[in-house]
Amino acid sequence: MSQDVAASHENTRKVRILVAKPGLDGHDRGAKVVARALRDAGFEVIYTGLHQTPEMIANAVVQEDVDGVGLSIMSGAHNTLFPAVLAALRAKGVDDVVVFGGGIIPEGDLDRLRTAGVQGVFTPGTTLETIIEWVKVNIRPKS
Repeated sequence: MSQDVAASHENTRKVRILVAKPGLDGHDRGAKVVARALRDAGFEVIYTGLHQTPEMIANAVVQEDVDGVGLSIMSGAHNTLFPAVLAALRAKGVDDVVVFGGGIIPEGDLDRLRTAGVQGVFTPGTTLETIIEWVKVNIRPKS
């Protein structure tokens, strides 16, 4: 292996994804399934667990130096919690992390969430392959 190839290989790292469950929603099976699928696809995944506040998620984003944040909301509070997480990230000066998410989200709310800054939104029935491919295309490791 040439020195240039070795040096460039050493400087690359896996995409780091934080998977979080904001709010009081206690349904985390989907989040765990997505986290495992992303890990199995070669991404580095950090799962925060249940009942995270937007501030806790923003703190974890900074501490873990992630490239993307996947939010899972099954409670119907997506129109409140997604923007709250985005605001908490902005308050910490984080503007280089891709935010995506899924859960029980009505079709009529998708545009509002995208306008708020959620770059990918996945609804029930989305395949794991679709989510993995979206992450591969839309999230790059920080240099």
